[in-house]
Amino acid sequence: MANKEAAVAELTDKFQSSSAVLLTEYRGLTVGQLKELRKSISADATFAVVKNTLTKIAANNAGISSLDAELAGPSAIAFVHGDPVAVAKGLRNFAKANPLLVIKGGYFDGNPLTAEEVGKLADLESREVMLAKLAGAFKASLFGAAYLFNAPLSKAVRTVDALREKQESAA
Repeated sequence: MANKEAAVAELTDKFQSSSAVLLTEYRGLTVGQLKELRKSISADATFAVVKNTLTKIAANNAGISSLDAELAGPSAIAFVHGDPVAVAKGLRNFAKANPLLVIKGGYFDGNPLTAEEVGKLADLESREVMLAKLAGAFKASLFGAAYLFNAPLSKAVRTVDALREKQESAA
């Protein structure tokens, strides 16, 4: 009984400290395949095989009841502590190569996610790519602003040069 209470407390803590939770079914995957999956997402998440009953209790303790219906069969959860997009991409890519992994749903930013919504999350660009694009946009707009500020100045210089040349030729 004490072991179950400790397991529920640990799972509750994982639910509360994760930025997202992605629920999968792993029926038929080998231990080696699960190890490969864990390694592929380890930078942003921990992937744990869980007992459904204890997980339901822990999720409810953390205020998450949307996973209750999905917690059936052999379940494993990716507890995300990094970039949720990278984890969703990692799970989707692994599921493409290993169709026995089924993404059942998740929970992100206070909202339940369907399997389809997890797929849409995986379609987003990673945080690094989005930041790079944002930096590029800033750089482009700064370049444009600098050009606009310099254009009137260079036009004025050309006009003054033309007037000076005209005066010199008239004299």
